[in-house]
Amino acid sequence: MSVTEHPDGPPDWWIYRGTGRPPHDIDPVTLLPAAPPWRQFAAPPEADVVPPDDGEADRRIGTEYHLSDALVDTHEVEMVNAALYLRRPLLVTGRPGTGKSSIAYKIARELALGRVLRWPITSHTTLKQGLYEYDSIARAQAAGGRLSAPGKQNGTTGEPPIGEFIRLGQLGTAFLPRRRPRVLLIDELDKSDSELPDDLLSLFEDGEFVIPELARAARRTNVVEVFTADRAQKAEIFDGVVRCAAFPIVVITSNGEREFPPAFLRRCLRFETRDPDIGQLAAMVASHALDAGVSSRPDLVADFVERSAALGGLPSDRLLEAVYLATSGVYKKNDESWQRLMDALWRQLNSVVP
Repeated sequence: MSVTEHPDGPPDWWIYRGTGRPPHDIDPVTLLPAAPPWRQFAAPPEADVVPPDDGEADRRIGTEYHLSDALVDTHEVEMVNAALYLRRPLLVTGRPGTGKSSIAYKIARELALGRVLRWPITSHTTLKQGLYEYDSIARAQAAGGRLSAPGKQNGTTGEPPIGEFIRLGQLGTAFLPRRRPRVLLIDELDKSDSELPDDLLSLFEDGEFVIPELARAARRTNVVEVFTADRAQKAEIFDGVVRCAAFPIVVITSNGEREFPPAFLRRCLRFETRDPDIGQLAAMVASHALDAGVSSRPDLVADFVERSAALGGLPSDRLLEAVYLATSGVYKKNDESWQRLMDALWRQLNSVVP
């Protein structure tokens, strides 16, 4: 594990420091330099909307996430900052359980960017699903209900506003023209079909996309208010185009189950996670506010590291589960019952239970 080697403190160019502690005296986003000329987008920024965290960050990285400078993975921090400066997506690879997706939540918390927009990928996920959804059936039913209302003549009520039936997805919401970038987590892209990475190329390059249903209606009304992926939030769309002002902070995770097209990789920065060491695992346990007074915790962390190495890697959340059981009074180091529990809990994910 690569740790910081800066005796005089973190380098000045670091905005994200990986400690989970936002600065108290300055907005870290204001430290971000202007985007490179080839990554600047023309949309005029609108008022910032920073939805509060919905609790997902607490579940992912804990309520008191904090690392000392000595425990920070220098390479991770360097790559995150490079992605921030260059306005490029960060493709994070590595085996399951090494904290790939948690990077997005650490960035959002440390830079005070609010709720992470998480877009989970499956084999059936399409680009349009991530951008927006249009419920044409509900709109037709609403229009029919208006026309058939008692006392109304045909054509006098008009169609309901189209924006009432359009909702931006997590991906589409991330590209709204805000001054502050949103953090977008595209989770497990390697599970997608073969077309999705290529479909993302234009969006990553141009920073915009068209909603055809609104573009066709632009002659009648060029401004339409639609729902977003944030609860109870709406946004105005001009001429049917969503165009970003600040390119979102995009974290893409992959378990390495497939290769991505060269054109897609060229638009991303790449970082591979490594297994956390004992100090980082202990900090992870502390961040989830588990009982710090449990005398067995150091032994559990050491046992977990040894078992993980023997099995070729275990997900870190298995350690959290073991510590939670220990805080519940189950733990006795040499107890046979405890050993059976750990054998069942700390098992390779692809092994078959005998």
